[in-house]
Amino acid sequence: MELTFQVGIELPAIRPIPRRVTDAVPSFEQIVDAHYEGLHRFALSMCRREATAQDLVQQTFLQWARKGHTLRDPAKVKTWLFTTIYREWLSIARREKKHEQVEFEPDLHGSAQMDDEGGNPHVDSATLQTALGQLDPNYRAPLVLFYLKELSYREIAEALAIPIGTVMSRLSRGKDHLRQILLKLQGNIIPATFQT
Repeated sequence: MELTFQVGIELPAIRPIPRRVTDAVPSFEQIVDAHYEGLHRFALSMCRREATAQDLVQQTFLQWARKGHTLRDPAKVKTWLFTTIYREWLSIARREKKHEQVEFEPDLHGSAQMDDEGGNPHVDSATLQTALGQLDPNYRAPLVLFYLKELSYREIAEALAIPIGTVMSRLSRGKDHLRQILLKLQGNIIPATFQT
């Protein structure tokens, strides 16, 4: 015995829910315009070579062109880009056996000045870049992302795939290491023990 029900109600056609205007993913051109300069500076701070920095940025935007449509939260475009460029840099760094050594030349880079208390150096940008180049990449990346790119702890944690507590720890230790490197570059070596 077959039982059938017929209901005289017609269901409305299924229509997709339109996205809010604020949820729209920016166009590729808008993303490049908004993030190219920041990504380039970040790449340059990591690799210290102009050609490599340009390659890293280009590779990052190529990855966006290929995979950017899979991003579910349009508000995370910046984090996605910085995560991608950092991962690209790590793959290059792993392949390189030897890192280029940068020597500090006072005539070329200028000299750094100490502040009134003598604890924190005042430096020009070239000296800071030299010091950042000598800093371990595990400390350099969070420092650059936090102070120069103004990412939050959470965004840095997502970009580097590490816990927020590790971000805060690396920022603190990175500042200490950077301060010691700057003091060493100035010739004012103050003995310090680095806790890892």
